[in-house]
Amino acid sequence: MIEFRNVSKSFWTGTQRKVILDRASFRVELGNSMGILASNGTGKTTIINMMAGLEKPDEGTIRKTSRVSFPLGFMGGVNNKHSAKENCRYIARLYGLDPDYVESFCRWVCGLGEYFEMPLATYSSGMRSRFSFSLLLSIEFDIYLIDEGMPATADVEFNRKAGNILQERLKNSTVIIVSHSPKTLERFCRSAAVLKDGKLYQFETLEEAKRLYDYQS
Repeated sequence: MIEFRNVSKSFWTGTQRKVILDRASFRVELGNSMGILASNGTGKTTIINMMAGLEKPDEGTIRKTSRVSFPLGFMGGVNNKHSAKENCRYIARLYGLDPDYVESFCRWVCGLGEYFEMPLATYSSGMRSRFSFSLLLSIEFDIYLIDEGMPATADVEFNRKAGNILQERLKNSTVIIVSHSPKTLERFCRSAAVLKDGKLYQFETLEEAKRLYDYQS
């Protein structure tokens, strides 16, 4: 479970204060995967980072009683000078996992071939996306955090494997996806919320959330 209690977060842009959350309170229970609809520039990534503990609220408290993943695409724990293999083994040790398992899992899922032995700095954006999603899936969490859905990649085989693995994981875990596109949420989320004017409005169905989102757009 993740719970926000009277959480406020804002940034000074240089000309005005941009409010992300204004005394927002909400809860995401295990077993109820949720999508958050928010327009670009409203703070989607900031909310996901706060759930992961990468950013702190200005006010209020965030309580977690479950194992929460790092956000999809977050590369703060890896070293661009090292290969995918070296990074996999390092992350595995951080989480107390078998390095051989994490390495072989990521090698199979991301399908980078010989590039798996090369530094991440040599990767294209699509290759980095495949590696980061593979690394995320190699570790079993109670709640997975995804910013804008599946990584942007044209690799059909990777999309099939990663999507199937995530679907399988959701039988025993929960996902929170933030996106500006309702279609991104349809595959994985049963309930949805809308971020609007610093408040998060939760709904039991995606259709209800879409009505408010479409109205404000």
